[in-house]
Amino acid sequence: MTPPDGRGRPATIRDVAAHAGVSKSLVSRVLRGEPNVSAARRDTVLAAMTDLGYRPNAIARGLSESRSATVGVMLNDLRNPWFVSLLEGLTTTLDAVGMAPVLADSHLDRRVGRDTVETLLAQRVDGLVVVGTTELGDAIERAAATVPVVVAGTHEPNLPTVDVAADDDVIGARLATQHLLDLGHRRIGHLAGPGIVGTLRRTGFLDAMTAAGRADDALVEISGMTEEGGYAAASRLLNHARPPTAIFAFNDVSCVGALSAADDRGLAVPRDLSLVGYDDTYLARIRHLSLTSVDNGNFAVGVQAAKFLLQRLDRPQDPRRVYLHQPALSIRRSTSPPA
Repeated sequence: MTPPDGRGRPATIRDVAAHAGVSKSLVSRVLRGEPNVSAARRDTVLAAMTDLGYRPNAIARGLSESRSATVGVMLNDLRNPWFVSLLEGLTTTLDAVGMAPVLADSHLDRRVGRDTVETLLAQRVDGLVVVGTTELGDAIERAAATVPVVVAGTHEPNLPTVDVAADDDVIGARLATQHLLDLGHRRIGHLAGPGIVGTLRRTGFLDAMTAAGRADDALVEISGMTEEGGYAAASRLLNHARPPTAIFAFNDVSCVGALSAADDRGLAVPRDLSLVGYDDTYLARIRHLSLTSVDNGNFAVGVQAAKFLLQRLDRPQDPRRVYLHQPALSIRRSTSPPA
């Protein structure tokens, strides 16, 4: 790209600094994602980069710093739509400093007998971002001894130098449950998911039910994270002698399974059964589904995960940091007062 001022050569850090009216060292600090830069000065530098069409020379920088300018990103199952906005926040932030993600699907790797963590480390990635609940805690702990590691959208494994970027799952589950209670529902079911995230969301659900004096009307079924698991768990709830009038699901995918279970029984949503999902993915926004869902701020979580990793590249032994995004409830047509 030829810069707007007609230099005929790619813009450099020095050019960006001059255009922004700041020091070259400040531009470098912005590129590294350092936290001790004010938002105003960061925006000024980023705007100058845009004006000049500046692209960091990742290859040269990688050679000079013995880095590959790549980050391994391990997902537990690419089929889950909640990854989309988190990955957007993560990759946008990495791209701004000339780093590229290398994606790996641990669900698929298990099926073909491949070690996901070792495969990523073999690519000489500079760091590792683990997205979502995983069963590879031991492998991640070993990886953390050699490269910076951040977990995003989950809270495990809990290691001294592994940062966490996630939403506040307890608060999110309370919001969902309280919404149903406020509508007048009393007997409410919960489709529970795996790992620490599943435990936190179940805790938030039970806390809200107990605070409302409805602990005896709280029904919990293990569903996992899939549509099939949601269908099976919701079917068990709806076959109960006293079925719930509302269900709060672990995620949007399992909530779609609950929707199918209701349909198979001739139950109309929300007239006969209210449903609430979690993650506020594109599934919840599909018009004929229109699921009420907890917005867990996946884009912001992805941005923060990238920032943590970039900072840890320079300070690998810093103590563990935890960022919890405050969730909100997106109310749509899948919830209403009980008939």
